[in-house]
Amino acid sequence: MSMVRCPAARTRPALIGASVLAFVALSGCGTTTTDPAEVKLPPVGAAWDYQIGGAYEPPKGVEIVSRDRADDPAPGLYNICYVNAFQTQPDEKWPSRLLLHDKKGEVVEDPEWDGESVLDITTAAKREEAAERVGAWFERCADKGFDAVEPDNLDTFTRWPDLLTADQATAYVSLLAKRAHGLGLAIAQKNTGPLATRRATTGLDFAVVEECGRYDECGAFAKPYKDRVVVVEYEDKGLAKACEGFGDRLSVVRRDQDVSTPDDDGYVRDVC
Repeated sequence: MSMVRCPAARTRPALIGASVLAFVALSGCGTTTTDPAEVKLPPVGAAWDYQIGGAYEPPKGVEIVSRDRADDPAPGLYNICYVNAFQTQPDEKWPSRLLLHDKKGEVVEDPEWDGESVLDITTAAKREEAAERVGAWFERCADKGFDAVEPDNLDTFTRWPDLLTADQATAYVSLLAKRAHGLGLAIAQKNTGPLATRRATTGLDFAVVEECGRYDECGAFAKPYKDRVVVVEYEDKGLAKACEGFGDRLSVVRRDQDVSTPDDDGYVRDVC
């Protein structure tokens, strides 16, 4: 599937003190292990809003909101914390050993996003170290009061199939699920329909899906996640298809591709 991602949401600053928090996450200091069955899950079919391009007052009736990890959660709602977990942000500092290199020894950069490098999750040791760093951001999300995390770019392996595999992505996201559950957070599968059947292995709790209506993929997520799926469409046709097939079951919203705020001229939000 061709995944649309918000440019504004891809340029959030890295949080200060990540290395310190990574140590805390690794050592377990200040955290307790939570059974996955005890984490709070999003309500099925509830109205929702995708605000990863900038936080604003949620529209009336909205019960679920996803926001960037640099923002604060919306009071009184179910809040999902967006984290780029498989690729770097332009202003983040990652050690070279955790960046994927091609066969020529060059760091693999995502051509669609300037300054964004692909993380190297090819070995167990690298996956563990990367998960510790991302887990520090999960901890900050938990401290702010978010209910869940949305680790983006799970599908990175599909764009570099000669360098990464589905098994490596599965192993890595499983580590992230353990980090999230240990903090009392639910964790979403972001896109990547073929991995939805691996839910028992990944330990993921629900799904955040871009354009499943447009690409006829909503059913791939609805069944394994028992309709606990929140969908964002970026085109009217995609919204119409998602609403026609799943509007009475899943949480569906249409947003502009920049996922902008209401004071922006390009702001779009529509529902079924």
